[in-house]
Amino acid sequence: MRNQVLLILVLLCALVGAPIAATASEGISIGDTVLKMPLADDVSMDDAVDSMKLRANTLNFKLVAHLPLYKELEAMGIDTKRIEIFQFCDARIANEMVIFNPDFSAYLPCRITLIEDADGKPWLVTLDLGKIIPTANLSPELQEKAEMVRDKIESIMTAGANGEL
Repeated sequence: MRNQVLLILVLLCALVGAPIAATASEGISIGDTVLKMPLADDVSMDDAVDSMKLRANTLNFKLVAHLPLYKELEAMGIDTKRIEIFQFCDARIANEMVIFNPDFSAYLPCRITLIEDADGKPWLVTLDLGKIIPTANLSPELQEKAEMVRDKIESIMTAGANGEL
């Protein structure tokens, strides 16, 4: 079981681009780099997915990819809890950020992971853009757009966590 958890952590870090070695050597835990929201007790994981998709649509954020990782793991014979990765994007803003600095491509598209922990508690997890944006040295115009993206991703997560339709 411990090896399966480690494999899942490594796979998730690879998918979200989290630099495990760098964060550990700098004294930053991986938990310090993410925003996590538990699903409300009366919200099913399927309802959370529907709510996130609906909120993203109303905010003009496109769902550009959906990766049901747990299904791949099950197909490999690995017993796993539910893990799904949803990738959302505002292509115009993404393009502006990459033109400003190609390194931003490593953060694209914005990912929200729906994950069930070892106790069966469902969570939504994403990169904490609130910690990244202040270090990016953006122009005021790009700063405003980056903050808008942060706010929209958090809105999508909140809708999912609360089952808001």
